[in-house]
Amino acid sequence: MPQARGAVRASKQSACYRPDMIPLRDNNPSSTTPIVNYALILICSLAFLAQLGEGPESESLIERFGMVPARVSDPDEEVVQVREVPVRTLFGVRLQRVEEPLAPAAVPPFLTLLTCIFLHGGWMHIIGNLWFLFIFGDNIEDRLGHIPYLIFYLFSGIAASVAHYLVDPSSTIPTIGASGAIAGVMGAYLVLYPRATVVTLVPIFVFLQVMVLPASIFLGIWFLIQFFQGTFAMGSTQSAGVAWWAHIGGFVVGFAAAMWVRSRGEIRPRVRVVRRGRW
Repeated sequence: MPQARGAVRASKQSACYRPDMIPLRDNNPSSTTPIVNYALILICSLAFLAQLGEGPESESLIERFGMVPARVSDPDEEVVQVREVPVRTLFGVRLQRVEEPLAPAAVPPFLTLLTCIFLHGGWMHIIGNLWFLFIFGDNIEDRLGHIPYLIFYLFSGIAASVAHYLVDPSSTIPTIGASGAIAGVMGAYLVLYPRATVVTLVPIFVFLQVMVLPASIFLGIWFLIQFFQGTFAMGSTQSAGVAWWAHIGGFVVGFAAAMWVRSRGEIRPRVRVVRRGRW
């Protein structure tokens, strides 16, 4: 029976975005209605509502459909997670380690590499992820087409899950979140729209500044943040609750896939960019 290597302070790892820079909009119009992108946003929203409907028991959905690396490594073994819980003692409140088995997977463990990308860990998690998808996803769907975009999105999400799995195959922490797949969308955006601009809210010390950044700068800075955070987090059992290498893996796969598709000439022509000044 696999055990966690140490006390775990976070019950899940989330593929989510930190608010280092917040895109407000880009300057790329689309020639088609992004029905697949809207459908993905709707599916993630409905899954989140299902999690909210379970109330305090929502962890069971995360444990049953989230990707647990140790479960993928050994599907036949029960996964036990070590948690630190506050316990009242004669000397005050102390943290005590307890072992708790995770709920069994609702699907074959290898399928959780896919199902995990539709779950989220809280309001800020889902709002951040779906906002990035709303900003960048429509343009990629416009260039690839509806069905190819869906395949691309799901493939990027699976690749991101695999990247996270390879970093620590024995981890007992469920991993959830759509941002590995969304990172793939951003990687493709860098290939297909390197000269686009993104209106961005940038925190500078205690102030917020609205800046218009080239997409290559915005996405380049974002990727470097993920890379350095992921590098610094290696060796940690909880990685501050963020699956950095899922972001990195998804971005690299999305970038490479877009390069390959573009080289084959299998993308639609780009819609002319309409510039409207600062906003």
